[in-house]
Amino acid sequence: MIAHLKGRLDSTGLDHAVIDVGGVGYLVGASARTLSALGPTGEAVTVFTEMLVAEDSIRLVGFATAAERDWFRLLTGVQGVGARVALAILSALEPADLNRAVLAQDKATVARAQGVGPKLAERIVRELKDCVGGVSLGPAAAAQAVPAGAGADAVSALLNLGFRPAEAAAVVAQAEEELGGSASLDALVRLALRKAAK
Repeated sequence: MIAHLKGRLDSTGLDHAVIDVGGVGYLVGASARTLSALGPTGEAVTVFTEMLVAEDSIRLVGFATAAERDWFRLLTGVQGVGARVALAILSALEPADLNRAVLAQDKATVARAQGVGPKLAERIVRELKDCVGGVSLGPAAAAQAVPAGAGADAVSALLNLGFRPAEAAAVVAQAEEELGGSASLDALVRLALRKAAK
């Protein structure tokens, strides 16, 4: 699986960007929010990615932040929410706004996204309430919840194992504090799992 791409922004379209990594152009689908965060063509960029594999295609979807990628994974886990609808939601709402809407069960905010009707918005906030934890994230907590580098990848690994975002962020933060900022992904995940098991 491709976790992220670091390269040069070759071009952008309405719903995608092409990232040149060592002479290879990766076509990456993206939300409007991510596309606007990438900056001008020709500049160095890093995008977090999710690989979507179907019977007849393999696609990459890119995100400006690990938080946006993690929300994409949560959203596409809801019945009736495919990649297109998840990207529309992430175009309309920042991860922190989405977090607040789910915790408050505010289906009207989620329904602002293109292609999301009232019934689907209600299903999204209902099904994801348990996934986002019981505490609303403020700016400081949100920054801690989505650490950079190996920490972000460690949080992502724990999410893939079924941890809730708040729980994954907490144990990874504890592991990073103990191991230091230069800890490897493998070391972070191992220690975070040990802490979660206590």
